[in-house]
Amino acid sequence: MKETLIVFYSRTWTTKKIAEEISTYLDSDIEEIVDQKNRNWIFWYLWAGRDAALKKITEIWDIHFNPKDYKTLIIWTPVRDFTMSASIRTFLIQNCKSLPNNIYFFCTQWHSGDMATFQEMANICWKKPIHTISFTTREVKSDSYKVRLNNFLNVVLKN
Repeated sequence: MKETLIVFYSRTWTTKKIAEEISTYLDSDIEEIVDQKNRNWIFWYLWAGRDAALKKITEIWDIHFNPKDYKTLIIWTPVRDFTMSASIRTFLIQNCKSLPNNIYFFCTQWHSGDMATFQEMANICWKKPIHTISFTTREVKSDSYKVRLNNFLNVVLKN
């Protein structure tokens, strides 16, 4: 069994791109959180922002991996209206008692909101992350995030 689990939600594939890179680098299991609501149409995209801003939960598909079976957990969310996605909020609420102590938070964002998102994630799961990191969509699309990501992955490997 692998020691690390990466949990992520991605609507536009920006977050998924990096989550998959990390999973390959760390040789970890990866769990994509899938919202049962279709968030791809513009109306649903706007509704997803509303759900995030109002701190609502959503219906997600069952997960394949149990977080309590791992030494390390990396949780990745896009930032929506200065907070986490409703899908990651739902995952954290449903699994907060079974999360390992070695936890890391990542986020992708347009411009800002990462610090408030990380604080809120910690409050929900009652755990302080070992480390956090965020990337803007522009950084991901231009691949300029890779140096910071490699530095971060070295921190993860040392723990």
